[in-house]
Amino acid sequence: MNIERKVFTTGKPGQSRASELNSSFNINTALEKTRKRMGQFFKGNQILGRKGTIGCVSLEITQRCNLDCSLCYLSESSALVTDMPIEELYRRLDEIINVYGPGTNVQISGGDPTLRDKTELLAIVSYARKIGLHPALFTNGKKCSRELLEELSEAGLSDVAFHVDLTQNLKGYETEEDLNELRSELIERARGLPLLVVFNTTVHESNFREIPAVVEFFIKNSDVVGMASFQLQADTGRGILHQRPEPISLETVQAKVSQGARNPLPWDTILIGHPKCHTYVPTLAVNGKAFGIIDDALIFSDFLKDFSDVTHDRREGPMKIAWTYLKKCIRHPQWILRTLTYFLPRIWKIKKDIIAGKGRTNKISFFIQNFMDKDNLDSERIDACSFMVMTKEGPVSMCKHNANRDDYILQPIQIEDGDKTFYPLSSDRKLESVMVEAKTLVN
Repeated sequence: MNIERKVFTTGKPGQSRASELNSSFNINTALEKTRKRMGQFFKGNQILGRKGTIGCVSLEITQRCNLDCSLCYLSESSALVTDMPIEELYRRLDEIINVYGPGTNVQISGGDPTLRDKTELLAIVSYARKIGLHPALFTNGKKCSRELLEELSEAGLSDVAFHVDLTQNLKGYETEEDLNELRSELIERARGLPLLVVFNTTVHESNFREIPAVVEFFIKNSDVVGMASFQLQADTGRGILHQRPEPISLETVQAKVSQGARNPLPWDTILIGHPKCHTYVPTLAVNGKAFGIIDDALIFSDFLKDFSDVTHDRREGPMKIAWTYLKKCIRHPQWILRTLTYFLPRIWKIKKDIIAGKGRTNKISFFIQNFMDKDNLDSERIDACSFMVMTKEGPVSMCKHNANRDDYILQPIQIEDGDKTFYPLSSDRKLESVMVEAKTLVN
């Protein structure tokens, strides 16, 4: 099977296509559209509209999954849906570039994307990287071996995000603490690879009180784990759990994460999209604690204003990224003094922990996603969404997509560069075959 696009006729696969797509994209126009979309939420410390046009875009390459979670965004029809042709996935990646531009973070997701044919999975990641996107793999890890991670990394993968929590109903694991055994195994599979390692945890009634201990585990393993993301329970999809109980909210989960960090974290310093949807805080992990040293919204706003044009790739490593910003500081020398006067007092404040930890420090970020119930969508939040899904018609807010999933995944798709039609359900394909045969007989 030929998995490369027909446009790949000369040079390395993806190069000519990347040049074509990138040259047709106008970053200023896209940023202006984002600023208008943010409306009242486009403030000085808002990342969208300055450092980027979107937080991330999900590309679902399969609807199949090898787990049946009690909280699941897939629909009852998902298990019956055939994997769409790779040509359509390439087209959707092109559309992500056309709408949001180079450097966009793309979640290669599903279902579980590791159930897709491995050759195709590698080709999808490779194509995304070569046209200028930053691909991440979102998986439960059951089929994600060290060998696969090495191959995906070689193909251009930026991140791997493992979903592990009690909603997966894994046998032998009664608590989130029990699941640390599985998390540790996944950490070792990814250790040493040039990947940002993320762990996703769905917050629900059964594990709400355990969140601080889960945070402590991630801080302890922050030499490998670069981000811990917590998704709040929402009434959507095919799961058996529905609306979240009263104790679980954006504010209470923030408090639980801060409790695990053993410090109050500055959740409102950095905005990404609508403030009711996401909160994000980068921290410095020291001596079993996490310190949010970006705690001044004003200086962060000034940073975004002066450094909005600076781009980097997480795969480049911290030293190269630091050098990228240092070169910018040389052209804006006021930032050298400002950076020193900002960070030195904060480092001095945690000097005892730095000494107790023998100078060992790691960066780990915490992210909370507050998904909406399917019957309670807020149009204001959808308009300012930072988390999209690429569909046949274009990008759609993740909450809106999950609330109406079958409307998107069951549509027949006309495949470009040919007259082939893809039918997601086998029954639809059989019906088409019968109709074609009948038409032939009549003629």
